[in-house]
Amino acid sequence: MQFSRKILQRIESQPDSREIIVITGMRRVGKTTLLQMINDKITSNNKVFLDIENILEQKIFEEVDYNNIWANLRAYGITNKEKAYIFLDEIQAMPQIVKAIKYLYDHYDVKFFLTGSSSYYLKNLFPESLAGRKIIYEMFPLTFEEFLLFKGVQKESHIAFKDKARLKNLIAYEKVMKFFEEYLTFGGFPQVVLADDESQKKLFLKDIFTSYFEMDVRKMADFRQMSAFRDLLLLLMQRVGSKLEISKLSSEIGVSRETVYSYLSFLEGSYFIFRVPPFSRNVDREISGTKKVYFCDNGIINLFGKVSDGALLENAVFKNIHQYGKVNYYQKRSGAEIDFILPDKMMAFEVKKRAQEQDYRRLEKLSQSLNMKKCYVISQDFSPYPGIILAQDI
Repeated sequence: MQFSRKILQRIESQPDSREIIVITGMRRVGKTTLLQMINDKITSNNKVFLDIENILEQKIFEEVDYNNIWANLRAYGITNKEKAYIFLDEIQAMPQIVKAIKYLYDHYDVKFFLTGSSSYYLKNLFPESLAGRKIIYEMFPLTFEEFLLFKGVQKESHIAFKDKARLKNLIAYEKVMKFFEEYLTFGGFPQVVLADDESQKKLFLKDIFTSYFEMDVRKMADFRQMSAFRDLLLLLMQRVGSKLEISKLSSEIGVSRETVYSYLSFLEGSYFIFRVPPFSRNVDREISGTKKVYFCDNGIINLFGKVSDGALLENAVFKNIHQYGKVNYYQKRSGAEIDFILPDKMMAFEVKKRAQEQDYRRLEKLSQSLNMKKCYVISQDFSPYPGIILAQDI
């Protein structure tokens, strides 16, 4: 059974646009399934779905004269006499295919839909010559709203944060409380969510991690000290929601600061971690400021790292609030903090296991000093207070 993702609606809104559609993200987040769903919705018969990790299907594009590719596609029932829809899965397996894609795009009426497993690689894979020819969509593990859909659970959701705070109710909270606890523990990789028991979930999570390490890290990164890279990963898992002290990390794993930065860049570019900069109206200060680290999925960090319940909650909230746009954090010199700020909305959020009215009052005072338009405390436990949003509703 296939389950719809939010991103599908965004892509469906422009099936006949000229641009190449690129879907990127970590392995096992559901890119192939999404591509197949888009393919199924295209009514034209002049379409083909190809797996570029299959060396036989790679040969279709191994032509000196790219015009000859159409002769190869004829065996799949594809013609260039009418608009063609070509779906290419896992294009990172054949980097040179990009030149063929560009040529066919420029010279024929063809719509491409592509997937690739890592933005780190795709940034180099798609040269500037494709500027203006592509739209890139990033795909992540499930949000909690999507998690419930995969579980077959119906829950009313609200788009506006003010409605999330105002319209919460205890019955709806209790109905999905156990599901949210599962989400905090095992995360949102689709395969893991659909697994029947905990042992199977853990096996899938280990397999996802191994696949990332073997397929992305070893094949795509030219790191000489793999043991140091692995050690950094384990250290970061113990620092979820904390500021990154590069010198300390460098000392603990025995590599240079520059090497640590290169590891972090790869981890972020391949969607394994997210680095959240401090909020500042000065761009230079934001870029140079100490960043906090969050992970792609709670299941991964909970399986391999000794992480507190508070850190797991904060990571899950980040993963869900990240869908609303750029995220920052804020900390005064005195130490007072705001966990998350959405700068484009000028909204501030604080995360608590059991939020109280005084938590909101403190956040409100600090938010006003930054001229925030709105602020909310996000609570795992239920609270009727109007300034509090339930974590399961983000």
